[in-house]
Amino acid sequence: MSMSENRLTRTRRAGGTRRAQVLEQVVEVLSERGYAATRFADVSQASGVAVSTLQGYFGSREDMLIEALQGATSGEVEALAELAAGFEDPWQQLVALVDRGLSTPVPTWRMLMEFWTAAAHDAELRAHAAALAEQYRQPFLDAMERGVESGSFSPRFAVTAIVDVVVATMDGLLYPLVLGHRASADLDYRDVVLAQLAFVLGTNP
Repeated sequence: MSMSENRLTRTRRAGGTRRAQVLEQVVEVLSERGYAATRFADVSQASGVAVSTLQGYFGSREDMLIEALQGATSGEVEALAELAAGFEDPWQQLVALVDRGLSTPVPTWRMLMEFWTAAAHDAELRAHAAALAEQYRQPFLDAMERGVESGSFSPRFAVTAIVDVVVATMDGLLYPLVLGHRASADLDYRDVVLAQLAFVLGTNP
């Protein structure tokens, strides 16, 4: 059995509330140092928790990083779903989802970039990334399908393709911000994204 397969069936160590707090700090360190450069010592310095305690919580550095990334990315997806549930009108739901996506804080986006990079080399993270991608798409898909059913939308293309392009567009637009090529005040992407979305959905909000 491979190391990745071992991790898929491994039971994570307990640690209570303090352990959960440490995981939040792991994400902060990850967003600053990157996946490859984050060590127990870095997390210990940031959290004030001894390296030996961290090893007791997580076992290995790799397990600590994987659990932190899984928890943080799942939290982002859950927040998106909760936001979407707060709107009845399908178009307003999509506007809120786009606004949420384009306003993702830079530290969170750095963490997501680290997650995707790590997932390219780790079977467990790849499986988690695939599941998260479907969960992230779902609120967009639900809103579009509701709009079609109500007659509000007359899509020019397959709804699933529209969802994929919108999500990929938002992902791509945030890269210049994370890399420091553009300041957040310069971002005027929202109106363009929404105009394109209205066009492909055949609606005039």
